[in-house]
Amino acid sequence: MPAARRLPPLVSIEAFEAAARLGSFAGAARELGTSAASVSYHVKQLESRTGLTLFRRLPQRVDLTEAGAALAGDVTAAFDGLRGSFADAADRYQNRLAISALPTFGASWLIPRLGTFSGPQIDLDLSPDPQDLSGPCEVAIRNGNGDWRGIKATRLFPAVFLPLCAPGLQDRIDTLPLLGRADWWALWFDQKGLAPPAPARFGTAFAAEHLDIAAAIAGQGVAIGSPIIFAKEIEAGRLAYADDFVATDGRAFWVCCAASRAASPKVERFRRWVLDESAAAVADVRKRLPNLPA
Repeated sequence: MPAARRLPPLVSIEAFEAAARLGSFAGAARELGTSAASVSYHVKQLESRTGLTLFRRLPQRVDLTEAGAALAGDVTAAFDGLRGSFADAADRYQNRLAISALPTFGASWLIPRLGTFSGPQIDLDLSPDPQDLSGPCEVAIRNGNGDWRGIKATRLFPAVFLPLCAPGLQDRIDTLPLLGRADWWALWFDQKGLAPPAPARFGTAFAAEHLDIAAAIAGQGVAIGSPIIFAKEIEAGRLAYADDFVATDGRAFWVCCAASRAASPKVERFRRWVLDESAAAVADVRKRLPNLPA
């Protein structure tokens, strides 16, 4: 780009804009957090760069020259636009919370409860994909042991599972295909003291736990799933316990954020809400399943 078209230093333009708008180098200095001498210096740099005299220096004030007045309107409008853009961006950030949740947790447990997330308006941006909490994603629901470096993790409830089927099929579970993760089934049979299921017992393999549950609701088999995550389907009579013995793999669900974001009001508001919701959900399930692991 030719030198004549290159933008003058932004600090000089900012000094000129503030002085032109306020009619004072001293006023501009107070607004910019600098000295009147610094403002004067940067304005002189701008005048030298453009070849224009922008101000008439008077004993107690400065007045725009004709050239300065012609330039000031466009520069102030441009800065107003920039200030508005930054303010809008800040408002959008303050009113938006980016969340990552595991697909089954998000679809079957979190989304049905979001209507109770009340208070000052926050738009939730929910992603089913794993997200790095050092990036745009601010909160994540994770499954594991809660030990993630640089992450504040608060436990929600244990990872538990038991056989689930359509109501009326409980007496036929020995003849139904098994749906869901083979390792969970192996743990459930082992923790109940039973021999592992034969590979031939397993039915269609689906990509996610909530799809196994959908197949079980449709009568296509007995699924292994969480009585906490699928409590609403059980309460609504679409799903039933095929057996009330609850197994666990020792892990849990956690609400997580980067440690550097833990003090964010919107993050803390969501964290407290999801903790309250999870505590109530576990208490309700424990009424029906007293042996639910803590």
